[in-house]
Amino acid sequence: MTRILICGGYGTFGLRAAERLGQDPALHLILAGRNELAARDAVAALKPRVAAQLSAATLDAARPDLDALRALAPRVIYNASGPYQAQDDYALARAAIAAGAHYVDLADARAFVAGFDRLDADARAAGVTLIAGASSVPALSSAVVEHYKTAFSKLTSITYGIVPANGFDPGVATTASILGYVGRPFDTLKDGRMTPVYGWQGLHRYRFPGLGTRWLGHCDIPDLALFPRHYADLRTVHFSAGMEVPLMHFGLWGLSWLVRIGILRRPERLAAPLLAVKKWLRSFGSDAGGMFVFLDGEDHTGKPKRIAWHVIARGNQGPYIPQIPATLLTRQLIDGRFTQRGAMAAVGLMSLTDFKAEVRDLDITFSEAA
Repeated sequence: MTRILICGGYGTFGLRAAERLGQDPALHLILAGRNELAARDAVAALKPRVAAQLSAATLDAARPDLDALRALAPRVIYNASGPYQAQDDYALARAAIAAGAHYVDLADARAFVAGFDRLDADARAAGVTLIAGASSVPALSSAVVEHYKTAFSKLTSITYGIVPANGFDPGVATTASILGYVGRPFDTLKDGRMTPVYGWQGLHRYRFPGLGTRWLGHCDIPDLALFPRHYADLRTVHFSAGMEVPLMHFGLWGLSWLVRIGILRRPERLAAPLLAVKKWLRSFGSDAGGMFVFLDGEDHTGKPKRIAWHVIARGNQGPYIPQIPATLLTRQLIDGRFTQRGAMAAVGLMSLTDFKAEVRDLDITFSEAA
């Protein structure tokens, strides 16, 4: 059986990945993390719902034991264990090279994903594939761009954002990852120049079709560094995200000012209490979230052109979206459809058609307007 090691296998996204991959009886999924008891509990809960073989293991993604990893003998290592800012030495990806395994992660940390190609030469020499950022960004966001870019003679602007449902609790690691850039400066491409903005500031509203108005603010993601490299005519890339409940969104906006003026130096330490507050406010939101992408430029006659794309997830099924790209690429590595070797960011590696096919059983809908 083909063995897949899922690090963070009992977490929010790791469990969903195991559920999707677990429909294949030819796979042996190993749910791993620092807490083996939690991994065993996850295996027990998942077994009645999957066809794959399941087992549990202990593995720290930040400090992987290479001998233990080799003993597990995975074909693919699926890293769903964040926050990735704390893994900037790529310890697990390097261990995958040493163990001769492919590697896919869900990283949305800008420096982590943008610098991942430094492992390329070693990965090629070992004959393995390492993919970073196989998640909502940059994998899905770039899939949207790739799908529609031929409609433009010049694609000059990408403006997009994500607001998850309030019914989704992201977990302490993901919350800490978000808080890591609140109030801190980062660069984004604006009118042809890299321009500094501050995390969770730049307050603005967006009205999602069928969802209503949501508040948004600046967020730092790998795309802000990667897209200007991949799309030569781009002059603006702007990404934002928000919380469904305004009280939570404005709370983070307020924290961003405390960080910016130097009063609060380590906002990520507030991850657990802020997550507790969010859970307390769960009834004030809904089970629906969404993502929008606006592509602007010129059509093939030189006239201005805009394409607006939306995805809406209901029934608290939005958390499936971030792991779908990694799940698709894992399957393609297993069955030989993905043959490129080396280390790379997940820009343009997944098709939007494949993504839509993968989520057809979920309460997720798409729309586009030109």
